[in-house]
Amino acid sequence: MPFEFAAPARIIFGEGTAQQLPALARAIGKRALLVTGASPPPAVRQLTGALSAAGLRLTHFAAAGEPTIDMVDAAIARAREARCDFVISIGGGSVIDTGKASAALIPNPGAALDYLEVIGAGKTLQAVPLPFIALPTTAGTGAEATKNAVLAAKAQRVKVSLRDSRMLADIALVDPLLTHSVPPAVTASTGMDALTQVLEPFVTPFASPLTDGFCREGLSLAGRALRRAVAQPNDAAARRDMALCSLLGGLALANAKLGAVHGFAGVLGGMFSAPHGAVCAALLPAVIDANLTALSARQPDSPALPRYDAIARILLDAPAATAADARRWLRESSQLFGIPGLGRYGVGPADFPEIIEKSAASSSMRGNPIALNSSELEAVLAASL
Repeated sequence: MPFEFAAPARIIFGEGTAQQLPALARAIGKRALLVTGASPPPAVRQLTGALSAAGLRLTHFAAAGEPTIDMVDAAIARAREARCDFVISIGGGSVIDTGKASAALIPNPGAALDYLEVIGAGKTLQAVPLPFIALPTTAGTGAEATKNAVLAAKAQRVKVSLRDSRMLADIALVDPLLTHSVPPAVTASTGMDALTQVLEPFVTPFASPLTDGFCREGLSLAGRALRRAVAQPNDAAARRDMALCSLLGGLALANAKLGAVHGFAGVLGGMFSAPHGAVCAALLPAVIDANLTALSARQPDSPALPRYDAIARILLDAPAATAADARRWLRESSQLFGIPGLGRYGVGPADFPEIIEKSAASSSMRGNPIALNSSELEAVLAASL
């Protein structure tokens, strides 16, 4: 089976590894665009101080909320004015995507929209992106290991990707200690996203032996650690396991795509004010149901079918578990975490046609193990309200 695999040039994982950042940054450049959240926690502020003490000239950009096209354009303008020669992101997936997109676009002419798929001109990057260092502070998106940045287009009420294989981070520095201050609700939401991102690539037509290994390990980690990380925020082993699960998910999805959960989630995130991980959690059981029913009816020989039972056995560490057991565990986890259905965010049946139409253009939807028809997609949304 021929396949390709792309990953960050260097991955450094483990507790305390964030302390290496000043030395790593000094080896790359002198003037950094530093992207953080609007209210960075003490650990991030300490790293910022360490970077300044190391003699780096920092141009700070605070990414407030999920990244938008306008936000990235503002970061690009600031970095160009300061003549930044590399980019550092320290934060959650939104912060990392803001920095990743900025690193790609700073040396290229024009604005972000010129290079976006679906709604933009879809231009190809001509200049090589600036060097990029990513430090995640949540265990969720795995954005430190992916080659795209997801940006919200408010005017079109959709999220779209800036995508290029050269956007992979030069250094992904994953220190689980940076996730310890994340509150339980965010741990739950981002953790469900991480879990989804080791589940969907396991059943896509683009799976490979390498991505399978990452997905199997990630499912096992999430099964034993996700509920513990939410219930016991200071459980270092659980935090470590979920940070690794998130990283493995990023590596898997960058090379094997995702599926209908994320095909819907990008659109829903653009249309409604809803946390990405919570949207994934609401959709995942219904998407599994729809895929199993459609595969059994139209593609009974699909290799994805037995993989759903394998997912259950790995996730639950139970040799006799079936896909029904996995769906039950996922629903119970969402209830335990207090994650609501889509209706809580204002999604209703009147929105379904627009959601389905926009989702059809998503690259993630093309990774689903079977093409779901409009009535099947509508049923997923209805079951997820």
